[in-house]
Amino acid sequence: MVAVLQAERQALAEMDIDALMVSAIGKQGLCDDLQQAAPTGLDQECEGLLRSARQLNEVNRRVRNLLAVNVAARLDALTGSAGLYRRQAGSQHFGRHRA
Repeated sequence: MVAVLQAERQALAEMDIDALMVSAIGKQGLCDDLQQAAPTGLDQECEGLLRSARQLNEVNRRVRNLLAVNVAARLDALTGSAGLYRRQAGSQHFGRHRA
């Protein structure tokens, strides 16, 4: 997982969408595998790796959010309108419904 998260960070730095997709698929597969494993009886090495993975994931999440804000700001500047991708009142919303 640590290696996949490091690859994700590199893909974010390079803005490589293909590598990001590979990382996302890899993370999902590893999460599925880890979910099936029993979390009891982890040794110190495993606990350390889990802490490292959690920290890397948090850093990557922050980088993704910063990139998203940067892209939104650039799109707003290019189009001359703020909130290009914001939902307008009364507009249809497609996708999953959140309760």
